[in-house]
Amino acid sequence: MTVNIYQGPVACQVLVKNKGVCWAAFNKKETVVVEDVHQFPNHIACDSRSNSEIVVPLKNRNAEIIGVLDVDSKEKAAFDEVDAQWLEKILLLIYHEL
Repeated sequence: MTVNIYQGPVACQVLVKNKGVCWAAFNKKETVVVEDVHQFPNHIACDSRSNSEIVVPLKNRNAEIIGVLDVDSKEKAAFDEVDAQWLEKILLLIYHEL
């Protein structure tokens, strides 16, 4: 998986297959919320300031994943199910506008 559209400090640009939170969300085909990335197996430490993360798959109309939205926070447990629900809704709106 290659990082494409990007906002923030430069971090990992190529993600090792099946490693990290982005690949976990991609493989599970669902949003992954991680309260403490340091406890996540095979976490890719691209930014030492990151302590929690949420990754939301972007799916096309055939439910195929065409990308992911990856948001990190310096705070632990910064994301919850409410964040997951709203980010999923936002990605649905974005996809339908493409």
